[in-house]
Amino acid sequence: MTSEIFEQTNANMEKSIEALKRDFATLRTGKVTTGIVDNIKVDYYGTMTALTQVGNVIATDATTISITPWEKTLLPVIEKAIQEANIGVNPNNDGDFIKLFFPPMTSEQRQEIVKQAKGMVENAKVAIRNVRKDGNDKIKKLEKDKEISEDESKKAQEQIQKLTDEHVAKIDEAFKVKEADILKV
Repeated sequence: MTSEIFEQTNANMEKSIEALKRDFATLRTGKVTTGIVDNIKVDYYGTMTALTQVGNVIATDATTISITPWEKTLLPVIEKAIQEANIGVNPNNDGDFIKLFFPPMTSEQRQEIVKQAKGMVENAKVAIRNVRKDGNDKIKKLEKDKEISEDESKKAQEQIQKLTDEHVAKIDEAFKVKEADILKV
């Protein structure tokens, strides 16, 4: 009974960490990655569609992203979506493709991005704590329903706390790596 709760709790905590890593991919570091445009959606014939699904998105060098739509008629739509996404650059449309030129980041911009990353870390930690609370609530319900003893309940809650501590440590480690990547000139 409790082992199922542990497995579910662990799986949900892992999902929180994966979500944090996806969020981190959208942050700009010293080198431009296509992850910056991953969250941009374009109006593709009435359906909001990911930019990466309506064209070819590549990082041509450390400061440039090139977007080649599969249909030329999408160029203005993509251009508008990028402007509305407010990613810090204006799109350059040459009639065949769109280029995004990212200037080198200033130290202030780097510090601002580190703050954004810290916010993402806090959200992930809150998610982990919520998963811990759900797991503990399930354990307490088992104890209340007399399906497990008080000792088993305490032991199970300690194990859930240990899982929580491990996942918070993983989040902190992921942040240290990302912070170093952001601040690296």
